[in-house]
Amino acid sequence: MAVNIWKTLPQPFFVLAPMDDVTDVVFRDLVTTTAPPDVFFTEFTNVEAICSKGRESQIRRLLYTERQRPIIAQIWGLDPAHYEETAKLVQEMGFDGIDINMGCPERTVVKNGACAAFIKNPKLAKEVIGATRRGAPQLPLSVKTRIGFSTIQTEEWISFLLAQHLDALIVHGRTAKEMSKVPAHWDEIAKVVTLRNALSPHTVIIGNGDVKNYAKGMARVQETGVDGVMIGRGVFTNMWAFEKTAQYHVPTVRERINLLTQHVHLYEKQWGMTKKFEVLKKFFKIYISEFDGAAELRVKFMDTKTYQDVHRIAEECLQLQTLP
Repeated sequence: MAVNIWKTLPQPFFVLAPMDDVTDVVFRDLVTTTAPPDVFFTEFTNVEAICSKGRESQIRRLLYTERQRPIIAQIWGLDPAHYEETAKLVQEMGFDGIDINMGCPERTVVKNGACAAFIKNPKLAKEVIGATRRGAPQLPLSVKTRIGFSTIQTEEWISFLLAQHLDALIVHGRTAKEMSKVPAHWDEIAKVVTLRNALSPHTVIIGNGDVKNYAKGMARVQETGVDGVMIGRGVFTNMWAFEKTAQYHVPTVRERINLLTQHVHLYEKQWGMTKKFEVLKKFFKIYISEFDGAAELRVKFMDTKTYQDVHRIAEECLQLQTLP
């Protein structure tokens, strides 16, 4: 096996969560300019699509730049044979690790038996883990999951996964049914650490759920003993969420608008007309928020229809002498 990055990271470490249509190569590159995490994840990549005629549009989810290392490719799907083939591709592409999504609670995905539905189908989960390992024997293997499907099943489900001797296990502290509607059960994540110590001491444990920044993540490390913390929606509140200080950076309005224009520029350069312009709008709230007049300005950006519209509004704002 190549270098196992989960064993070389200084502990505790911080990870940017994989988020569909969010953590693409462009967004990750932007995060490297603010406060990068210790580890990046790609968006979810579907193994069935990779092994079909839809490969060309799906493989763009696996694009990355060298400054995004270490980077883990996250994959999902149903067919073990497709997992094996996709894992081979991921290894050939030079990723630092491979992760299987066994936690996404999205209904259409779960209805088809994928992601969080694996919690109800450990037999298939084991086959998928084995197939992925065969496909990428040189890469460290991890699984991202939840503490249960309809009810909390931490001991049963996590013990099963630990028996697969994974290199790392990322645990979101909610069931699939809870989605994100209740506070994350970090007491259950603490149980995961205890189970790991007894069943698979070499497996690295990463906790996930409701952590907005480095300081809150460090508090969770102290409470639970996890080796690392994953942050997802926290970057929507502040792009400096991973800054390793007790008091992280609070961006000025000018910095926010500059980040927005940089994002739009990189997005247009990377995707052009191959990705919908509308996808960009989900990011506007990240940048245009938490300052006087933000709501009104955000409406203007949300009404844009072209890259040029965004740049024009941003330039008008940046020319204001009173802009902080």
